[in-house]
Amino acid sequence: MQKVNVLGVSIDPLRLDEMLAYIQGAIAADQRALVAHVNATGLCLACEHAWLRQFFNQADLVFCDGMGVKLAARLLGYHIPERYTLADWMWRLIDVLACNNHSLYLLGNPPGVPERAAGRLQAKCSGLTIAGTQHGFFDKTPGSAENEAVLDQINSLKPDILMVGMGMPLQERWLNENWPRLDVNVAVTCGALFEYIAGDLPRGPRWMTDHYLEWLARLLISPRRYGKRYLRDNPVFLYRVLMQKFHKDPYCNLTVDASQETKS
Repeated sequence: MQKVNVLGVSIDPLRLDEMLAYIQGAIAADQRALVAHVNATGLCLACEHAWLRQFFNQADLVFCDGMGVKLAARLLGYHIPERYTLADWMWRLIDVLACNNHSLYLLGNPPGVPERAAGRLQAKCSGLTIAGTQHGFFDKTPGSAENEAVLDQINSLKPDILMVGMGMPLQERWLNENWPRLDVNVAVTCGALFEYIAGDLPRGPRWMTDHYLEWLARLLISPRRYGKRYLRDNPVFLYRVLMQKFHKDPYCNLTVDASQETKS
């Protein structure tokens, strides 16, 4: 299936069933797959940091996790059939994992959150195997003692799926630096997913999430956390998409070797 190019990032226009089948197939075949999600903020960051743009374009699968991205693709003449957020499809994923005896490791979010999220996931699906958990507040510097300890723990447990939730672009940077050393089949970036599952971060009412207003619900619930993301990033995102459409801005299609750019 032809990929969709939005601001120089290639996105896989897959339905949720197809993505879940892809993940299950990778595990069944004992293959490695890096799965990333993109939203308007992520694509804006990818315009500003060549290493991040390269990370997305080298990932095995990139799915649409924002209605803004879906609408931008339509404006550019592409079609993305579905936008699905991790807080929704995680419940379907754990059913797939439990039915096939696959294990899951939760990495990221504040201390205590991964453990509470794991408890709620297992309460929902008793057959689910949680290989381990680890919060995201550790020294992520390559070669540091804490980072090495996290890598050693994950590799000793050999989970089938590693969920990495550190927020953008920290989670992408951590995977970019550590993916070659991880003994897992599939890694998935997941942002604040564990906080939603644990119940620490409430979601908007169903009528808002079902009608593409989740961004507004998040803004109203946590204005300090999401104010900059939505009030600044969304207009910038729209401007850049219009530049790509009408001016064929070459910057939107630029790919630069990550080694030639300083990560910030």
